[in-house]
Amino acid sequence: MTPSTPTVSQEPVRKLSLWRVLLAVFLLAGIASGVIFAVRQHHKVQSAAPRHPWFAAYVDVTATPLFPFENMGATSHRDAVLSFIVSSPQDPCTPTWGAAYTLDQASRALDLDRRIARLQQQGGSVAISFGGLDNNELAVNCTNQTKLFDAYKTVIDRYNINTIDLDLEGKGLTSTAAGVRRAEVLAKLQSERRAAGKQLAIWVTLPATPQGLSEAGTNAVSQLLAKKVDLAGVNVMTMDYGASLTKGQTMLTGSESALTQTVRQLGILYDRAGIHLDNTTLWSKIGATPMIGQNDNANEVFTLSDAKGLNAFARAHGVGRMSMWSANRDLTCGSNYVDTKIVSDSCSGVKQGSQKFSNLLGAGFDGSITLSAGIITKADPITTKQTPDNPATSPYQIWSPTGTYLEGTKVVWHHNVYQAKWWNQGSAPDDPVLQSWQTPWELIGPVLPGEKPIPQPTLPTGTYPNWSGTAIYNTGQRVLFNEVPFQAKWWNQGDSPAAASSNPDGSPWVALTQAQVNAIEAAK
Repeated sequence: MTPSTPTVSQEPVRKLSLWRVLLAVFLLAGIASGVIFAVRQHHKVQSAAPRHPWFAAYVDVTATPLFPFENMGATSHRDAVLSFIVSSPQDPCTPTWGAAYTLDQASRALDLDRRIARLQQQGGSVAISFGGLDNNELAVNCTNQTKLFDAYKTVIDRYNINTIDLDLEGKGLTSTAAGVRRAEVLAKLQSERRAAGKQLAIWVTLPATPQGLSEAGTNAVSQLLAKKVDLAGVNVMTMDYGASLTKGQTMLTGSESALTQTVRQLGILYDRAGIHLDNTTLWSKIGATPMIGQNDNANEVFTLSDAKGLNAFARAHGVGRMSMWSANRDLTCGSNYVDTKIVSDSCSGVKQGSQKFSNLLGAGFDGSITLSAGIITKADPITTKQTPDNPATSPYQIWSPTGTYLEGTKVVWHHNVYQAKWWNQGSAPDDPVLQSWQTPWELIGPVLPGEKPIPQPTLPTGTYPNWSGTAIYNTGQRVLFNEVPFQAKWWNQGDSPAAASSNPDGSPWVALTQAQVNAIEAAK
């Protein structure tokens, strides 16, 4: 539209009185202050705006048949994490794709540069993953830090990316020297890029169990934080659990537990690094990467239903990233692939029909790798006053330092529900221990809005006699000790049940679990 031409007024010119001038000045000042307030409010909203959770499947670049990731630019999930950059077998400081192609060779043989550019041309983004299980991550054997710096930088510059992923496994995870080199070099690279106005988001991808990260995993995070690497987040491999899956846990519930425990560990690691992050920020710095379909362990299958459930859990908790291994495998195996218990590089091993794991896992993750790369970690304010747990709105009893808790007992502490893994007394459920085996408590999750106390069965007074140091007890007899029921494993006299927690094998007493107490009451 063409702007209209202003007309000249034919009305006589009026003189402004002093009070009208003052009124006008007052009104203009009010408008200006309102604009300033609005701008400030806008900035406040912008700074408090939610992060942009993103989905990007891993793509195994060198697997055959080649996966056409460049076509993902026309799909709803356009981003990809290309894997893996590792050391050359001939020169540990030379980056290669899967130890099979140098960057130049990959450009010629795989047309990789053009395919990445094509994806980016269509609005997609890529991150590059360094490491993996089968070969050496660059820092393992490249001991010259200048050359190591150049190796990372070469990859980042060549493919015009702003996000990298460190998939730490094997020596890449366990070598302390490699971890220190990696952390020092990446801290310098990230700092230099940011000083030049460029972004560099660094994710670290780590194996986990339902109990969280291993000691090697928490050490890897600690090394990076100690060298002032600003981690975009920790991506949890929710896969291949093996014997760590406890009885009754599924791939979905095991994955939920792995993420919950990793958030707990990450909070401790950041606190130790002098950076306090609240629960919302911590969850936004977590990624989840299941192995879709058949896992490497024959009895572990991550189903389409698991994918829906994990997506719902991740979105409810504000997880910042969702990935999967891998886009290459996101389809049903052909009829010629007989034994689906053997993992394939090119199919999932489960019947998918028309469904895609990428659509189920990625639903609602509408951000992008590029959009998230500019986030800089800042400490959250520490809340000095915490609202006390309210018995009227807590589903279970409030933990007490003088209480005695049986295996299986649930308590509430600091607005979270915990469950006792073994008999304990005096151990706070939220003691800042990194490894789950160091605490007798398992974090179940937060107290939900609107919850009320759940009646818990108790043993009536006089159900069992109190333990006596002079009495003789035969196998199977039960006593009360500090209001906790115990059962004799063999004949004994003068052996206090107090030793059962510190020496469970040598003590003739075993504490009855909450489940056993419930069963006793139900039988009456």
